[in-house]
Order: sequence, then C-alpha cells, then structure tokens
Amino acid sequence: MTRSNLVTLAGLAVAVLFAAIGVVHTKYLTRIHFAQLQDLRGQRDAIDVEWNRLRLEEAALSTHARVERKARRELGMFAPRVGDVLLIEDTGHGHP
Repeated sequence: MTRSNLVTLAGLAVAVLFAAIGVVHTKYLTRIHFAQLQDLRGQRDAIDVEWNRLRLEEAALSTHARVERKARRELGMFAPRVGDVLLIEDTGHGHP
C-alpha cells in the first residue's frame, strides 16, 4: 500500500469512528428525550383528569336548584310577589 492509500484509509477509519460515536450519542439523546416525553405525557394525563373532575364539580355546584336553595337559605332572597313587581313602560319620548 502506498502512503496516500494509508492516509486515506486512516482518514476513513477516523470518519467511521466519529460517525459511530455520533450515532451512539444521538441514540442516547433520543432515549433521554423519549423518557422526558413520557413524563410530560403522564403529567398531561393527570392534568386532564383533574380538569375533568373540576368541570364535573363546577357543573354540580352551579345547578339552578342549588343556586336557588343557597340564595334562599344563606342570602334570604325570594321570588318577588305579584304586588311587589312594578312595570315601567318606555313610551319612546326624549329619544331622537
């Protein structure tokens, strides 16, 4: 083998070595990032479960019957009697 062939062969061997190191490093980073992705997906799923639970709780707490019951008991509110209602009609005077 000539000297130039040896230099070319050595250069190719170094290039293959660096490529192999690059592949190993990339595979390592892929595994790290995949593990992080799985953790994030687990967090997302837990947040989705919590969000759905909160939506159900909100729906249960905001039913009309419950709001009316709390208004009557805690705030002393009541529906107005017929005699307590005053109807005011707008005749349209004073409008351009």
